[in-house]
Amino acid sequence: HPRSASAAPAPAALRRQTQQRSGSAALRDALEAASAAGAMTLHVRVARQCESAMYLAKKLEAHACVSAVFYPGLDSHPGHVIAASQQSSKVNENAEKLFGGMLSIRCAGGKEAALLTTSLTKVWFPATSLGGVESLMEHRKSVEGPSSETPDDLLRLSVGLENKHDLWMDLSKALEEAHARTSGPELRD
Repeated sequence: HPRSASAAPAPAALRRQTQQRSGSAALRDALEAASAAGAMTLHVRVARQCESAMYLAKKLEAHACVSAVFYPGLDSHPGHVIAASQQSSKVNENAEKLFGGMLSIRCAGGKEAALLTTSLTKVWFPATSLGGVESLMEHRKSVEGPSSETPDDLLRLSVGLENKHDLWMDLSKALEEAHARTSGPELRD
C-alpha cells in the first residue's frame, strides 16, 4: 500500500529528526556556554590586552627603528588628554587607566622595513582583525590600496593575550632585522 500524504512518519524518520534536533540543541547549548564563559572573562582579557599595549607603546616610543607611536595612553599622543578624561576603566585602584589594545607605529626604515617586519615576526601574526586573543599586525596601506592616505611605513598592531615580554622581544627583533636589511650601508653603522 502506498502511504497517504497525511500518514505519520516512519519510526526511523522520527529517530533521525529527534537526533538532528538534539544534535542542534547540544550545539546550541555548547555555543551558549562558550559565549557565557567568554563574556565572564572578557574584562580580564581586555585588561591584559590594554596593559600589554601600554607596555609595548612605551618601549616602542624609545626604539631606534620606530619613528612614531600612536597610542592614546602615551602623553605624546595628540589625543591623550581627551582619552584620559574619557577612559575610566581600571583593573584596580593602583592600576593605570586602560587605553585599548590597538596601536600603530611608523617604521624608521620606510615602507620596505614595515613590510618586511610583518614577515619576520614569530609571535605576531600578519592579519587584519581587531580584538582577538592573538596578536596581529598589518601593513595598513597594503590593505587599503594605493589611493589610501595612510603612510607607507605604518603598521597597525592588535595586541592579544600572549606574554608582553614575548611580544616585545619578537617585535623588537623583527624591527631591527627589517631595518638592517632595508637600510643603506651608511645607516647600518
